[in-house]
Amino acid sequence: MSATVICEASEGIAILTLNRPEKLNAINYEMADTLLALLDVLEADNSVGAIIVTGAGDKAFSAGADIAQFSESVRIGPSTAVREFVRRGQAMTARMEAFSKPIIAAVNGLAFGGGCEITEAVHIAISSDKAIFAKPEIKLGMPPTFGGTQRLSRLGGRKRALELLLTGDSFSPAKAFEMGLVNRIVPHVELMVTAREVATSIMRHSPLAVASIITAVSRGLNMSISEGLLVESEQFARMAPTHDLREGLDAWIGRRAPSFSGR
Repeated sequence: MSATVICEASEGIAILTLNRPEKLNAINYEMADTLLALLDVLEADNSVGAIIVTGAGDKAFSAGADIAQFSESVRIGPSTAVREFVRRGQAMTARMEAFSKPIIAAVNGLAFGGGCEITEAVHIAISSDKAIFAKPEIKLGMPPTFGGTQRLSRLGGRKRALELLLTGDSFSPAKAFEMGLVNRIVPHVELMVTAREVATSIMRHSPLAVASIITAVSRGLNMSISEGLLVESEQFARMAPTHDLREGLDAWIGRRAPSFSGR
């Protein structure tokens, strides 16, 4: 895989590091494609139970899309720009949002534009107290294109999202926490330790149950409550015949720790 993303796995946790520190980890087409390819590999790898996404260096998680690259697509024309830039970025964040294993963002610095959109899309986000967020696309004369007009308003509400989207102003980890963009804020030196602790706490449980919860929540957000409840019921029905549910129930009744197998 390309060095634009470094993948390292240990103790069941894969760490994906956005690796263009000289460009503040700006997301070029190669990085987006590599992330998608790595996610395909990691989803099929039963030894990996959770993923952490972070940025290389001490300045940025990701400063957003590679402007120099996507501006060339814009110059060619709208259809090219949509195909090469918008669809690629939306596919990347949609893949993360619907991924069957938990993805945790460890936001270690600037999270602007596409970096903020990755943070919005993943399942859980831990922010360093040195991080800073922004939706600066309007300063380029464009809207966000990796899902930022949709996910931020769902997380924080229409008015609060619009203020950030329409001003392009940067905002603090405290504001990101208030809006539900991040789950917690930790001292910078504790960021990766905390992200691993969260991943480990999730991995104690049945991977089938984890996947079913992610699916129910992700699909249900775009449905009415009645449709969402059907998805919830469907996910339970998928779990009902599994060894993991039987083991969980038997362990509860027997007052012992369960031993989940993922089947």
